[in-house]
Amino acid sequence: MLVLDQATVGRLLPIGACIEVMASTLTALARGDAVLPLRTVIRVPDTSNAFAVMPAYVNDLAPVIGAKVITVYPGNLETAFDAHQGAVLLFDPATGALAAVVDATAITTVRTAAVSAVATRVLARGDASRLAILGAGVQGRAHLFAMCAVRPITSVCVWSRNSARAQRLADTAQRALGIGASVAAKGEDAVRNADIVCTTTSATTPVLCGDWLAPGTHVNAIGACTPNAREIDSTAVVRSRLYVDRRESALREPGDILAPLEAGEITASHVVAELGDVLLDPGAGRRSAEEITLFKSLGLAIEDLAAASFVYAEAQRTGAGVPVALGGTRNEAH
Repeated sequence: MLVLDQATVGRLLPIGACIEVMASTLTALARGDAVLPLRTVIRVPDTSNAFAVMPAYVNDLAPVIGAKVITVYPGNLETAFDAHQGAVLLFDPATGALAAVVDATAITTVRTAAVSAVATRVLARGDASRLAILGAGVQGRAHLFAMCAVRPITSVCVWSRNSARAQRLADTAQRALGIGASVAAKGEDAVRNADIVCTTTSATTPVLCGDWLAPGTHVNAIGACTPNAREIDSTAVVRSRLYVDRRESALREPGDILAPLEAGEITASHVVAELGDVLLDPGAGRRSAEEITLFKSLGLAIEDLAAASFVYAEAQRTGAGVPVALGGTRNEAH
């Protein structure tokens, strides 16, 4: 078995490569080449924390089987720990042996932004160049680089409840990417002139209002993934052509969609398509330059497994990682 830590994953999983892996994986899901149960989530009593198990099987270029086991602790934002921690467990599909334990924090960070990049590539206007990011944490930074990988971004405006963190992200955009960057005092100020909006917060109440969105905007909403959490208001959902990573999950898990559903403001048919469907049939995507498109991301186990499998293959090729003799072979003494 190979153990691959956070630094190793970060080195072996560049955003460009991960975008292509995610596109291939979502296409496999749309073709029916995946087994993907809904995630099992345990809420830690009297807290906003959760423990989740996300198993899956995907058969794209090669079969991959395993699970992500992760904790989500939103309060870690002001600590030395990431909000998402855990491991992706990869198993050998031929023997059932545990093949790798891969850091889940780095996998989650990169693949989440990469999926948003896939959505942006197939749904945003081709000339979209003005980016707004609401939330300046780990995912805010990851989405900055991911959006620049798929669209000719010339400027970014950042809003965060923590203005110092927003300024650091703006400084990164200027220093690392050479694009114009500013910090907005209000979320509305960041969004009003944007072509692409990414909400990457831990908010439980909306930080993005649909009335702020200009015609032709594309939105990636990735922060809220539970029924009692929302990043975007119902107006944003109602005004948009809505796309999801997986329909079954989207209609059961995120408050962003459940709230307007329960209020009767939309029906289940408001979900236009899954992202994989658009990859197979581009005609299911944006129909005009004036439409507002919205991708609601929840994160899927097949995305984690595909990203971890890519890292595992790279580690085998380069000799990275730490081998551990965990066991699993037949032993008569036992």
